[in-house]
Amino acid sequence: MKYLDPKNDLIFKRIFGHHKDLCISLLNSMLPLSRPIVSIEYEASELVPDIAFLKNSIVDVKCTDSLDRIFIVEMQMEWSDSFQSRVLFNASKAYIRQMRKGDDYKLLYPVYALSLVNDIFDSDPQTYYHHYQVVNIADTRKQIKGLELVFIELPKFKPGKKNEKKLHDLWMRFLTEIDEETHNVPKQLNSDPKIRKALSLVEESAYSEQDMIYYEKVEDAIRTHRTYISDALAAIERGKEEGKAQGIAEGIVQGRAEGERNKTIEIVKNSFAAGIDIEQIAGITGLPAAEIVLILNNKGDGYATGLDSGKELTVSEPRAKYTAKRKVSKTASHRKRK
Repeated sequence: MKYLDPKNDLIFKRIFGHHKDLCISLLNSMLPLSRPIVSIEYEASELVPDIAFLKNSIVDVKCTDSLDRIFIVEMQMEWSDSFQSRVLFNASKAYIRQMRKGDDYKLLYPVYALSLVNDIFDSDPQTYYHHYQVVNIADTRKQIKGLELVFIELPKFKPGKKNEKKLHDLWMRFLTEIDEETHNVPKQLNSDPKIRKALSLVEESAYSEQDMIYYEKVEDAIRTHRTYISDALAAIERGKEEGKAQGIAEGIVQGRAEGERNKTIEIVKNSFAAGIDIEQIAGITGLPAAEIVLILNNKGDGYATGLDSGKELTVSEPRAKYTAKRKVSKTASHRKRK
């Protein structure tokens, strides 16, 4: 027996969009409902926005139950940052469309959005079930009823026991374990009549040639999308590595430049301390006289100058002249003492 992947758009809609009993069973097993669903009526799954420039949003299954609660079911093969916003948009649109002119807000019924995601989007490795409500942050027991969103990360699901027969686990195993590679169906799945019926709907023999062409197109589209994502991520990583390499190279160049700069500063100071004037130091180092003066006056380089007079040099006052001035000053002082 050859099976198809129930997560494929065609197969998922065939199972849960055409068989009410299977849709009810799935919803009851996945959603935290105070009262179970007894019966449902399907509605058009296309939600056309009132604003013309917004894209149409398509959901896989949309239905209401006997209590007028609204349910939206969607299978998402790839996670994107905009998906949560799209789910919220669809749920909100379904909620407000109940309202007719003159109606009381109290007549609005709750909307539940169930999103089955064949991807990992949350960093917690253990939690695959994410239930969102509108609640008071200070006291989460206080809730504004109307919208409830459930996101399920299928790849994270690990059945507690292989012989577990809880309906939630059976549906999760059906969605995660059955695909084109399946040859032998686990007997636990065959033990439940609803799951057994769903299994019959994923047999390839149940579909026409035209159905299979569409099925393959969906699979090809998913593979292509994953390739694009993979290539994009690889390109980002290459860019990061190239950036690191360039940064290292620039760091080496910068380090060498700083080393040369420090060596030049040392030459300037040692030459000046040895009595060489600024013009000669400029000729030795290739630095402008003004820059040599800045170095010797301890400006811009953070090093001590070695000057012993407390007087700043200027470009027009070379070391030899400055030293001669100091000698004359000392001689005059000596004569005065005599």
